[in-house]
Amino acid sequence: MTLIIDTGPKPFKPQLAGVRLLGSALVALGVFLSGFVISEPAPYELLMAVQIALWFLLGLKISRAVAPLLILFLLFNIGGMFSLTVMKDISGGPMYIAVSLFLALSSVFYAAIIEDDHRRLKLIFQAWVAGATITSMLGILGYFHAFPGAEVFTLYDRAKGAFQDPNVFGPYLVAPALYLMYRILSGSLARSPIYVVGLLVLVLGIFLSFSRAAWGLFLFAAIALVVVMLLKERTAAFRLKIFSLAIAAVLILMVAIAGAMQSKKVSELFLNRAKLVQEYDGARLGRFERHKLGFLMSMERPLGLGPMVLGKMFGEDEHNIWLKSLTTYGWLGFVSYVTLMWATLIIGFRSLLRERPWQPYLMIAWICLLGHALIGNVIDIDHWRHAYMLFGIIWGCFALEQAHKRRNRLAAQQGRSVA
Repeated sequence: MTLIIDTGPKPFKPQLAGVRLLGSALVALGVFLSGFVISEPAPYELLMAVQIALWFLLGLKISRAVAPLLILFLLFNIGGMFSLTVMKDISGGPMYIAVSLFLALSSVFYAAIIEDDHRRLKLIFQAWVAGATITSMLGILGYFHAFPGAEVFTLYDRAKGAFQDPNVFGPYLVAPALYLMYRILSGSLARSPIYVVGLLVLVLGIFLSFSRAAWGLFLFAAIALVVVMLLKERTAAFRLKIFSLAIAAVLILMVAIAGAMQSKKVSELFLNRAKLVQEYDGARLGRFERHKLGFLMSMERPLGLGPMVLGKMFGEDEHNIWLKSLTTYGWLGFVSYVTLMWATLIIGFRSLLRERPWQPYLMIAWICLLGHALIGNVIDIDHWRHAYMLFGIIWGCFALEQAHKRRNRLAAQQGRSVA
């Protein structure tokens, strides 16, 4: 597959309009399938691999604005390839890095496809909401054993939906939950009940995942969304609406969670999971001790340890994205990932409050990625498909902003020429 680096945003224009329509439908289907990863390779990987190849073969280009995303991800994965050379038992390592490369390419693809047409952002988020709602319902039904065999959607008495791990299932639901919150706070009150029902399903799924990272991420993201919207919308009437609806939403969510807590099973697990530090966090060779030992080991190994090696040494994985980038991708991977995270947050922040058609989607993605960077201190987000989607969305919006500025400069120059 050939990737073309272009110097400017030239729209992808197949000969037939139907091709574009089909392509957009495939993008939406791919996002929808990201909520169903019970086994690997999942349908998401299979569909995305095919459509990424087709889009680029048909002429989709990577502009200068998106190129840094590609370069940083390539450096990140080159570090991972170097780490394979120091592994004594290489089994599983090459496949791990292959998945990393695929996910990196998927992020670049999302950025390019968004730059090509900003209207795909709405399609992406709508598909994300649809997939998240269904997988959340599966997790809820599974948790309460609503039908025979429903326990397949749980793990260790925690809802996991159509995922392998509750700790991925919960955070996956946060971005679509924020999108529904935004629609409630900014849209017509007449349509709010539809969004409220969807939001309740997603929040209950987050709650029943009993993932402390997911709880913290949603709480942070929900507060940040309200704050950013208050900063953006400066009219007193709109601020009053946001405050009123936000308070009403909090009350409804509290009632819904209180209802779930009536179950003895739910309340006991909640009280256990609500502890800030679990036994496996602070115990000898627990999570925090492994972080310390892992960082010390990584300081002596520039090429890293290799994929999954630390987990084999201590019986548990890193549970820290920064340590993960060091052990699995070496110093080169660590520097690349930190640079990528900071660069993404900076370019997103600069455009966060600008009045653009894509501003709401950028706002949601930026808040969620910042939250993921924070929870990354206690959990490994390396192969989370939706995290790569968030990177792609922010860089796609950055490319749209750059194109917008170029058009304005060109219009200004032409105006001066006419004058």
